[in-house]
Amino acid sequence: MWDRSPLKYADKVKTPTLFLHSDEDYRCWLEGGLQMYYALQYFEVPTRMIIFKGENHELSRSGKPQNRIKRLDEITKWFDKYLKAE
Repeated sequence: MWDRSPLKYADKVKTPTLFLHSDEDYRCWLEGGLQMYYALQYFEVPTRMIIFKGENHELSRSGKPQNRIKRLDEITKWFDKYLKAE
């Protein structure tokens, strides 16, 4: 199992990483996202973690409108910061 875990390879990650997670997502457990987030922080990879309270795996399709907007705003800000040409 360890060979298939993203955590095993966290020391090789260099790409700034944005984590968007819902606290009621039972397909992709929050704990797994937090573990990877903290691992990348440990290896000094630029990271940000946004946790959407009361949302599940369907956030992008059927989440609360204000959370869907916040999700898109966070993605846009992240892209502006790391992908825009200077």
